[in-house]
Amino acid sequence: MEQPLGVILAGGQATRMGGGDKGLLTLGGQPLLRHVIDRLEPQTAQVAVNANGDPARFAAYELPVLPDSIEGFVGPLAGVLAGLDWAAEQGAQTIVTAAADTPFFPCDLVPQLLLASEGMIHPLVLAATTDTRRGTARHPTFGLWPVALRDDLRAALNGGLRKVVLWTEQHGGREAVFPDEHAFFNVNTPDDLTQAEAML
Repeated sequence: MEQPLGVILAGGQATRMGGGDKGLLTLGGQPLLRHVIDRLEPQTAQVAVNANGDPARFAAYELPVLPDSIEGFVGPLAGVLAGLDWAAEQGAQTIVTAAADTPFFPCDLVPQLLLASEGMIHPLVLAATTDTRRGTARHPTFGLWPVALRDDLRAALNGGLRKVVLWTEQHGGREAVFPDEHAFFNVNTPDDLTQAEAML
């Protein structure tokens, strides 16, 4: 399979951080978004950022900025759809998404997602980690998504669907399980940012 395009989901409203762009918060002297780009770029053919509002605030990164096409901050699936529409314009077959507030995700994210998708007509795989209480914990902002299902996703979103896992399960989605339970640690609060500094 060809190398997927990468889409960084930065469209959230960051209410627990007091609003604004979590991806532009500083971690170890660099914006969170820079850490995410540096991990995703080597694993993908090209990277874009999904974000709403003025794209100029991301100009320093020299990446395409993709706004949601569905109005009203309907969640990460809207960002996935924006990425799939962009990928279709590029003639690509798949995208891999990563969250802008998750700086330590695995450096083998894409190879493991592709491995888990082998034999699927429509490669659709979410990242997961082992969880002592729940067995596995899925990380729905990290996944491999097929361009072929973009119109199905658009119809689902327009019909009111919001939960990532509900849609992926409808299409026989799989999981790629990563052993490090902290790999998808994300920064939601000021305390999380302090913890991320310690982890760095």
